[in-house]
Amino acid sequence: MAPPRALLFDVFGTLVDWRASIARAGQALGDRLGLPPTDWAALADAWRACYDPGLEPVRAGERAWVTLDVLHRESLDALLPAHGLEAMPGTARADLVAAWHRLDPWPDVAEGLRRLRARHLLAPCSNGHVALQVHLARHAGLVWDAVLGAELARTYKPRPEVYLRSVEALGLEPPEVLMVAAHPSDLAAAARCGLRTAWVARPDEHGPGAGAEPPTHDVDHRADDLLALAAALDFNRG
Repeated sequence: MAPPRALLFDVFGTLVDWRASIARAGQALGDRLGLPPTDWAALADAWRACYDPGLEPVRAGERAWVTLDVLHRESLDALLPAHGLEAMPGTARADLVAAWHRLDPWPDVAEGLRRLRARHLLAPCSNGHVALQVHLARHAGLVWDAVLGAELARTYKPRPEVYLRSVEALGLEPPEVLMVAAHPSDLAAAARCGLRTAWVARPDEHGPGAGAEPPTHDVDHRADDLLALAAALDFNRG
């Protein structure tokens, strides 16, 4: 089979360390404002646990498209009382939502993307909206040929429209595109749309030793990081 012409990437967890980044941003905010002592890592975990339930009404067509900024603010407002932070001012809440635009990358990402981009078109296929992805790319050094994903389809993964419209925007067919993610469910959804798939291990996404389990279904590639994926694709190219 010919090498993929383009690679699409999940972003949260696959390319950036959302948990540690949000915990650091919360701690810095709390120190600056003198907020009550808080387990910011636990709050980051609880916030992320609201992610799929918040997306589902949009995916199900029960709610019109809204961006992740809106959904993140709604879930944050609901979570703060349980963490003793109900008095957090609105401006501080907005700052914390904006921290999702400033997540730090995993150590292999910048060099891995550089190597992959030498031979392939690269784009995010993320549930993050375009503005979030642009800000995140500038902060984390993610160099893209296009910014694709949920906003293009006006719905959220794993709806097939998100993958298929991203492929279409590149002028390609699904078998010409490789979806890269640390989450097996994302890859399974992409494969159902005809894309090739690559699983990248992120064993510490949810804390030390607490990453997603490897996929139990077939994928085209399995790699420890983006550097290993780049090496595997170069090898397969012959």
